[in-house]
Amino acid sequence: MSMIKEFKEFAVKGNVVDMAVGIIIGGAFGTIVKSLVADVIMPPIGMMLGNVDFSQLFMVLNRGDAPGPFDTIAEAQAAGAVTINYGLFFNAVISFVIVAFAVFLLIRVMNRLKREEEVPAEEPTTRECPHCFSTIPIKATRCPHCTSELNS
Repeated sequence: MSMIKEFKEFAVKGNVVDMAVGIIIGGAFGTIVKSLVADVIMPPIGMMLGNVDFSQLFMVLNRGDAPGPFDTIAEAQAAGAVTINYGLFFNAVISFVIVAFAVFLLIRVMNRLKREEEVPAEEPTTRECPHCFSTIPIKATRCPHCTSELNS
């Protein structure tokens, strides 16, 4: 079997299409969560902490061409400074926690639905006669077809 044919079979399977849809929706969800963190959650937290803008928290490692101090990350980067942008990292961590929690809730609901679908197997009510191979009730002590005595 050629590799192209194998790839076609793989790509057409339902799982791959479902995975692609999940990745696209996940990317869109990630964008929404990033906006939620940057535009809704962090401004009030920053306000409570004395008007701190978390997206502009950084540490200068190397000042670059122009001497500081720099008020924004953009100013520092324009001057060629090397920075650690820990405020942006903090925003990313909060975004990750929100996405991870949302995925946890989704998987939890899916597992619950999957458990509800799984119906326990019913115990058999019939068996096969070892002599004539007819189907007989499981509690029968004599086969109604061949009249043979049955062992329990």
